[in-house]
Amino acid sequence: MVLLTRKIEFCASHIYHNPDLSPEENRRVFGKCNNPHGHGHNYTLEVTVAGEPDPVTGMVLNLADLKQILEREVMQRMDHRHLNYEVPELAGQIPTCENVARLIWQLIEPRIKQGKLHRVRLYESADLFADCYRNGANGAGNA
Repeated sequence: MVLLTRKIEFCASHIYHNPDLSPEENRRVFGKCNNPHGHGHNYTLEVTVAGEPDPVTGMVLNLADLKQILEREVMQRMDHRHLNYEVPELAGQIPTCENVARLIWQLIEPRIKQGKLHRVRLYESADLFADCYRNGANGAGNA
């Protein structure tokens, strides 16, 4: 098996806010991430597909196909958007790095026709990222 990874970058803003909490509790729990006007990130997304290289093409999957999937499902939906207000799939969720990574998995996994989606890694900053795996990080559960 070969693991093939493609990386893209996009910019988006968000706010961490739970409407079930008081304004004071939101500020206590989420700190500066609860800024009422939101804040932005330059996200880096790594998508890893696992599979055996095709004997004719030598590829696990066609990278042009993966690029189109990421353009359609991630870039068009999230790049230069406010995740709370402009991404309907995040409605009712706090758009944490974890929740956005999980949504990206759900959006792209059914569209990968060669190989299997193995990992989605979303960097919110250089020192913070979330991973989603096909069977969980330890081989148990689902993404």
